[in-house]
Amino acid sequence: MKNYNIAIDGPAGAGKSTIAKKIAEQLKFIYVDTGAMYRAMGLFVISKEIAATDERSIAAACNEVTISLNYQEGVQQVLLNGDNVTGLIRSEEAGMMASAVAKINEVRKKMVQLQKKIASSSNVIMDGRDIGTVVLPKADLKIYLTAGSKERALRRFKELQEKGIDCNMNDIEQDIINRDNQDMQREISPLKKAEDAVLLDTSNLTVDEVVKEILSLFKAKIGDFDSAY
Repeated sequence: MKNYNIAIDGPAGAGKSTIAKKIAEQLKFIYVDTGAMYRAMGLFVISKEIAATDERSIAAACNEVTISLNYQEGVQQVLLNGDNVTGLIRSEEAGMMASAVAKINEVRKKMVQLQKKIASSSNVIMDGRDIGTVVLPKADLKIYLTAGSKERALRRFKELQEKGIDCNMNDIEQDIINRDNQDMQREISPLKKAEDAVLLDTSNLTVDEVVKEILSLFKAKIGDFDSAY
C-alpha cells in the first residue's frame, strides 16, 4: 500500500506546526515536527555550553545525541537521550540555536536520515525548512506557508503571554527577521519554496481556513480522498 506524504515548509511563526497537527488529526497521519528535532539538538549544544559558531564541536556532538519521537495520546513527545524535552525545546534560545546547528552538514544528515525513515513506512505530514526540497522531494503535496514578520511576531507574542512569559513585541519580530535571514542564507539546505510547492500566505487567514485549503489541495492531488485513511 502506498504511503502518502505531505510536506509543509516556511519561515518561523507561519503556523506550520499548528496547521500540520490539525491536518494530521483529520487525515489520521503521523505528524513529524522536524523543527522540534533540530531544537532538541540545539538544546543539547546549549547544555554543553558549545558556541553556535563552533561548528566542529557541534558536528562532534552528533555522536553523543539520540533524538526520537514518541506519541502519548496522539501528542508528539520529543526525547533527547531518553529525556522528555518537549517543553524545554520551545524557548527562544533553543530556537535560535536550532537555526544555527541546522547549517551544519553532519547535523542535517542525521536528522534527514531519521525523517526519511519515518516517511518511508507511514502516512506522514512533516513541517520544517527543507522538507519539500530535501527530505521529501517526491511528497504527494508540498506547501510553502508564510506570513508577514509583524503577523508572525504578534502570534508568538500572544502565545508567550498566554504562558505568562514576559516578552517584547519588537524584540520578537527582530528575532524572527534574524532567523529568516539565517535560514535563507545558510549554505546547506536553505529555506526556500520548492518549485512544485503551493504558496499560502496565512497573514489574513484563520487556522481553519488554511487547513480547509490544504485538505482540498490534497484531495485534488490524490483523487480518492478516502484512500488516504
